Order: sequence, then structure tokens, then C-alpha cells
Amino acid sequence: MMQDIPSLSSITSRLHLKQLRLLTALADHGSLLKAAEQVALTQPGASKALQEIETTLGAKLFVRTNRGLEATDLGHCVIRYARLIQTDLAHLREDMIGILQGHGGRLALGVIMGAVPLLTDALTRLLEKRPALSVEIVEDTSARLLRMLDQGRLDMAICRTSISQQPHLYDSINIHNEKLAVVANIHHPLAQQQTLQLSDLADSRWVVYSANMPMRLLLEREFHEANLRFPLHLLETTSAFTTLSLLQRNPSFVALMSVDVAQFCTRFGMTTILPLPLQSRSEPYQLVTRHGSMRSSVAQLFIDEFAEVPPELA
Repeated sequence: MMQDIPSLSSITSRLHLKQLRLLTALADHGSLLKAAEQVALTQPGASKALQEIETTLGAKLFVRTNRGLEATDLGHCVIRYARLIQTDLAHLREDMIGILQGHGGRLALGVIMGAVPLLTDALTRLLEKRPALSVEIVEDTSARLLRMLDQGRLDMAICRTSISQQPHLYDSINIHNEKLAVVANIHHPLAQQQTLQLSDLADSRWVVYSANMPMRLLLEREFHEANLRFPLHLLETTSAFTTLSLLQRNPSFVALMSVDVAQFCTRFGMTTILPLPLQSRSEPYQLVTRHGSMRSSVAQLFIDEFAEVPPELA
């Protein structure tokens, strides 16, 4: 039988920050005595506080074993969020110090793989103006980045809102048109050809994005319009590093990447761009914030780095 979890209002009205510190201390030490010492409580006081936490959350968070206190599955979940809350408070303090000192601050940015060079160029310009700025960068899919925006984990993201069923929840600015390229190991058998057709690579092992993602859909369209069967044996990943590692170790593999990423990798001799023209065009990259959200001064400075993007989004 599934146990009832108290309401959010009940939890927030009864849970205290010192209790969260106790939870993470218990997870770190597995000992009530050591955890009590770390948070400046007596052992009976820590035992009582743990009981209060479990009552507040309506769940057993730890069990006693011969190795000490061990977290239950629910306990591990609660501990993870306890750490996140404490980390967020530390970031809050850093932001306040930066604002009071008139410099610094903190920025949490999300980015999809193809837009990494675009983000790093803009961020480099911003850091020249704000050298004391602290930055967190999360590379992930558009869907996951939008979810992190919803949760308040990111200030903004370079991604696409079209994948969301509720794009009206976001404010977005088109900042760059994505062009695509097919890349491979520099020793790929067709690397020295002058021109290629998609049929030349129809039997290749492709490294691709997961199903229903824009770049994957574009590749599927290319095969369909060329009257070719889409490859069956794929390697699916959202990681640029994984893609590069696979291409490095397997000279016959090919992958679809944004031109910006492909040129970066080719510049350093990691890959080569195969001479295969693609007909499809991807949606523009967007600079996305949560609709109606308050922007910090450093977040606005980052947005300003894209203020002069030309209409053609070159």
C-alpha cells in the first residue's frame, strides 16, 4: 500500500533548515552521535529532531543496522534534496555578496550541444566585463533544460521551446540559425571524396540524437526524401564527448552535428566534415527564460550580448 505524503504546505511550515543539515550529516557519518556533534546538538536532541523530520515527511528515512544508520530509498531521495537546498542557499549568499560589492554574482546557464560554441563566445565576452562572475553551465537536451528552467535551476538556456507542449510558458529570442554537417574520423574511407550522396552513407553506422529530437528528425527526413531506409543499427547519445569518442575509435562511423561544433572539432584535427550537402534546415537556437521571471543584472548582461544579432541570424 502506498503511504500518504503530507501536503507541501504542511512540510514547508514544519521543516527547518537545521533539520536538513542533520539529514546530510547523518548521510555522511551514518552515526547519530557524530551527526549531532556536526550540527551542535546533543545525541538525544538529534534523535528527537530525526523523529520530527520523519513525522513531518510521513516517511521512515533511516534504519538501524550493524553498520550504523542507513538511509531508506525515501531517505536517499530526501537527502538529495536537502543537499540541493543547502547548495542553493550557499549560492544565494554568493549572489548577495556579489551584488553588495557591485561586481561578481552568479549565473546558471543551460545549453544544447550544438550551441556550445555560441554560448562560450558570448560568455567569454561577458567575463571580460565581469571577471568575478561565477557561472554554472549545464549541457543537456531542450526538454531537460526547459524542465530545469521550470524548477528555477537555470537563469536561462540556449535551446528550443518548440519541443514543449506549453511554449507560452517561456520568453524566447531567436539568436542563431543552426546549420548541420556530417562528420567522421579523419581516416574515414570516404573522407577524401570531393562530393558524396546520402546513399554513399546509407549502410554506415550513425551516431545520432535520441528519437523525436529535432536533429534526429531532420536526419530521418533526409533519408525519407532520398528514398532511403533509415539506418536500423544506431548509436544514440546527447553527449558531444561520447560522439567524438565513438568517431575517434571507429573510423567507419559517421554523425550529424551542428556546423559550429563540427568546425571546432575539425579545427583541432579530431574529425573531418564529409562533403555531403544537406537539404534540411534546423530551427533557430533560442535564448530562453521563464515567462514573467525576474532577471538579475548579470542575466540581463548575458542577454545583451545577443542584442545586436542581425535579422538573418548569421
